[in-house]
Amino acid sequence: MAQKKVVYLLALLYAFLIGFSFLFTKLTLAFASPVDTMAYRFTISFLLLGVPVAAGWIKLGLRGRQLWRLLPVGLVYPGLFFGLQAGGLEFATSSEGGIFQASAPIFTMLLAALFLKERTTWLQRLSVACSVAGVVFMIAMAGAKISASHIQGIVLLLASALMLSIYSVLARSLSRSYTPIQLTFAMMLFGFVSFAGLSIGQHAVRGYWDALTEPLSHPSFVWGILYIGILSSLVTALLSNYILSKIEASRMSVFVNLGTLMAILGGVVFLKETLAYYHIIGAAMIIAGVLGANIQPRKRKMKAASSIGGQTA
Repeated sequence: MAQKKVVYLLALLYAFLIGFSFLFTKLTLAFASPVDTMAYRFTISFLLLGVPVAAGWIKLGLRGRQLWRLLPVGLVYPGLFFGLQAGGLEFATSSEGGIFQASAPIFTMLLAALFLKERTTWLQRLSVACSVAGVVFMIAMAGAKISASHIQGIVLLLASALMLSIYSVLARSLSRSYTPIQLTFAMMLFGFVSFAGLSIGQHAVRGYWDALTEPLSHPSFVWGILYIGILSSLVTALLSNYILSKIEASRMSVFVNLGTLMAILGGVVFLKETLAYYHIIGAAMIIAGVLGANIQPRKRKMKAASSIGGQTA
């Protein structure tokens, strides 16, 4: 019971760190392109984990073939997830980033039903419809105010939410064969190689090397990149991989919605973003849908509890 409380406390910490990542990512994008931002982000996170591994302070126990098996999860998260998120935040607000990420648990439930053959109840199906309606409602109410680039940002943010769901399912499956530190190392390595390589390649082709280092002259960028590089990448990856080794992906995904509230709060308070009434209604519909989608029938809940008890025994 005590261990379960610790897991949920760590999940709350994860939600807090993820929630404010939208705010700090938005700040860094004011000084650097999405690709350069991701390059700095994962260079920091990989070095912080890679140096102790190289020095032998952390024993990974990973061989080449085992590392290659982790390529899919590294491609999805951090590769596609953070890349799409940064691209989306270039055209949308940090509050919207948090709101649309709240749809991730719905994607998780649908993927679990599709690939793991998990059955859904009428309440869960109705809840999915409620969350989808919340997203559609916000887009429709924006009406003429929404531009083509804004729509692009929303689509990218929804795509990043889908990637987060795919990662949750993959990581839950891989946690049976790999430790949280092994998964995290592979993820940070992939993020570093892909984004740093892409950034260097772009600047080499264009010949604008000053644009790569210029953001470092701005304290806001430095503090922002330290937050998303250390806390919002490395620490959250360690947390999520550990949590997913202890609880189901669907339960873990519910905590994403606490991050949504943090993202909205951070955007309104610190970035002075405008929060319209339809954002609040839409967010409430999404969160209500997610909570409803994760309500399990009493019999299934008792069966799951006994199954978990058998695994930990």
